[in-house]
Amino acid sequence: MAIKIQSGSIPPSVISTSETIKKAGFEAYLVGGCVRDTLLGKKPKDWDITTNANPEQIMALFPDHFYENKFGTVGVVFESTPLDVQGIPDLSLKVIEVTPYRIEEGYSDRRRPDSVTWSPNLEDDLKRRDFSINAIALDVDGEGNPIKLVDLYDGQSDLKKGLIKAVGDADKRFQEDALRMMRAVRLSSQLGFAIESETLASIQRNKALLSHVAKERIREEFERILMSEQPMTALLVAEKLGILHYFAPELEQSIGIEQNKAHSFDVWTHLLKSLQHAADKSWPLEIRIAALFHDIGKPATRRRDESKNEWTFYGHEVVGARMTQKILENLRFSNKIIEKVVILVRWHMFFSDTEQISLSAVRRMIRNVGQENIWDLMNLRICDRIGTGRPKESPYRLRKYHAMIEEALRAPISVGMLKINGAKIMEVTGDAPGPKIGFILHALLEETLEDPDKNTPEYLESRTLDLNKLTIEELKKKGGEGREKKEKAEEEALSEIRKKHWVE
Repeated sequence: MAIKIQSGSIPPSVISTSETIKKAGFEAYLVGGCVRDTLLGKKPKDWDITTNANPEQIMALFPDHFYENKFGTVGVVFESTPLDVQGIPDLSLKVIEVTPYRIEEGYSDRRRPDSVTWSPNLEDDLKRRDFSINAIALDVDGEGNPIKLVDLYDGQSDLKKGLIKAVGDADKRFQEDALRMMRAVRLSSQLGFAIESETLASIQRNKALLSHVAKERIREEFERILMSEQPMTALLVAEKLGILHYFAPELEQSIGIEQNKAHSFDVWTHLLKSLQHAADKSWPLEIRIAALFHDIGKPATRRRDESKNEWTFYGHEVVGARMTQKILENLRFSNKIIEKVVILVRWHMFFSDTEQISLSAVRRMIRNVGQENIWDLMNLRICDRIGTGRPKESPYRLRKYHAMIEEALRAPISVGMLKINGAKIMEVTGDAPGPKIGFILHALLEETLEDPDKNTPEYLESRTLDLNKLTIEELKKKGGEGREKKEKAEEEALSEIRKKHWVE
């Protein structure tokens, strides 16, 4: 029995694209994930159409298009943002991909076909697809009502059973495109489906083929796993099948690494639970990556303290930051993402008892990680705590952390926020440009971190004359050593912040 498609589930722009193709005398079918999700009653993330028209014929029908590949896919572009089925503008509908029926041959790189030819038959196109649930084609009329559903591989049956099953010969499908193995794992967790037994066995037989896939393609699928609703489940399955080794082998080293009483789980489970909390909160990719790798340095730094009968992991955040950078560079993540994640991993150990952290220490932390990263560091800290198996963060402690950060953000955290600059220092001292000017600026910054009231032109200019009398070595020491005195709160100036967070 076929699964019923709900009326009104196809966006107008998708219908109009399909109608334009058919009015020109060609076939047009919705295909792939959009049909799968529509049958499941989910909102598709993108829409794909397949047709017996060739790329030149498709482009002739749609003046606004782009065609930048050798696989026949033409992107049909809408000038204004189309509306979804509920009448809400939806950026995912801005481009609809239209691809000819095609036959693919040769997969020397285990990812892309060596040659592609256009076919007049829909069947040729469906048999090259990855899984049965993605090999269902749907023809709709001008109102979006289904006319015909082509399901050659019982995809509807597998949707009902909750199965991820390869189209035809599983070995052949994975040998054509090894990345399909990662996709099977992602779809399994994303949809809550099981992987069919022969498909599962084929993944285990062919997993080594992932070593031939370009790192950029591995990264793209890894990102999709991380950004799914259940990344923990996906990575557990990936490890069980042995494919984790081909995109994040460093994580394997964390399996079974026992921790201390503060942790209920080994490092591997802790990292997965930390990641899952980030996903549960719908936090962005950078926080999810940092949550997954923040303790990646623990296996390398674990030592036994026999006097205390416990494990130590001294410096794991520093080692972990270096490891994380290498992992992300190897997977070809952008420099922007790498820089941010490495900062979060490096400094994730900062937050502890609010009664032991001074405002000046918080200011220095903000300077270390950057204002743009401090709240993400806080969210990583929450993931870390949840991942230990402990109850959620104490409401009071969490509010206190937030209050202290807001208070600290009122103070200068970089030389650029001082009420004096290098040019003024040279004017006051009569010195020429040189490293000493920078050392004086950082020495002034240290003082204002301790006492924000000193950040005035009058004080800083006067203090500059005193600092200029010191040697460079003395300035280095003065600018680099931060006193850890507890900040005497300026209750009147900060009372509104504390009241906002209901803390003392």
